Amino acid sequence: MLFIHDTAESLRMAADLVNTLPITAASDVDRLLTDDDMEEFLAAHPYSGAIARDDRERAAVRGIRDRLHALWHSDRADAVPLVNAMLADGSALPRLVIHEPYDWHIHATDDDAPLAVRMMVESAMAFVDVIRQDAYDRVRVCSADDCQGVYVDFSRNGSKRYCDSGNCGNRMNVNAYRRRLAEND
Repeated sequence: MLFIHDTAESLRMAADLVNTLPITAASDVDRLLTDDDMEEFLAAHPYSGAIARDDRERAAVRGIRDRLHALWHSDRADAVPLVNAMLADGSALPRLVIHEPYDWHIHATDDDAPLAVRMMVESAMAFVDVIRQDAYDRVRVCSADDCQGVYVDFSRNGSKRYCDSGNCGNRMNVNAYRRRLAEND
């Protein structure tokens, strides 16, 4: 395993949150506009602590996406000040906690901090691990011609090229197959 469980989960959440922006091949619309969108996101990425489930909270969560997105368009050194700013803005104070269904892991904000702050700080803490492990080459933008989705490559050999947002790998493989067929005709 490249990253510890809570780091991997936070990286997945951050990528999925960025991919709610209208930047993927799957959709050119914002996928975090409605209460249902937010509920679907929280079902996929559950959070302990206070969750207001109101328009203000959803707007705040939507507001951190650009900051997270910038991490995928940075190199390791350029990501450091972005991560440090997120930690400072979230008043991060890391501590070990345990709750179901996880063993000991790190929370860096109070459980009653706004959800967007907790999401931003957890993402920043995960990127601290990426930077410290010199694994920033695993932070990627989809290689599909028509997609700007983001992902973190958790594969053993680091060979993943496409995001999971729009079935990009299959689409690109079909396109390559069709090109080969056309060349042979």
